[in-house]
Amino acid sequence: MVKDDCIFCKIAGGKIPAATLYEDEDFRVILDLGPASRGHALILPKEHYQDLCELDEAVGAKVLALAAKIGRAMKSGLGCAGFNLVQNNGEAAGQTVKHFHMHIIPRYEGGPEMVVWKPGSSDAGELEKIVEEITAQL
Repeated sequence: MVKDDCIFCKIAGGKIPAATLYEDEDFRVILDLGPASRGHALILPKEHYQDLCELDEAVGAKVLALAAKIGRAMKSGLGCAGFNLVQNNGEAAGQTVKHFHMHIIPRYEGGPEMVVWKPGSSDAGELEKIVEEITAQL
């Protein structure tokens, strides 16, 4: 399904022009207009899925392989030292467009610190409680 009012559906379908790095029957990979670093790209499925929880399993199975392919090309072509894969689900997690997409963010030696957090701590009792709360839903 494609949603007529979804900006990423329009871009993935070629109705809105974008700097396209790669395209196949399932995906279009474009450069982000608000990049976190030089070469920041987005993997957009051509079908509409609101987030990872709605993503078709067959499409989802292809995302990491495609991200690796683009990441290798970034390392070789742009000379970046590595890359981050970022995929946000829900507004609280930073998702601003309700169409599943994965960011591929090239990382350069000496570049800005990104996608980091200060590790917290949990005791064994809290870990067990969390395990019970999640596994009860599986």
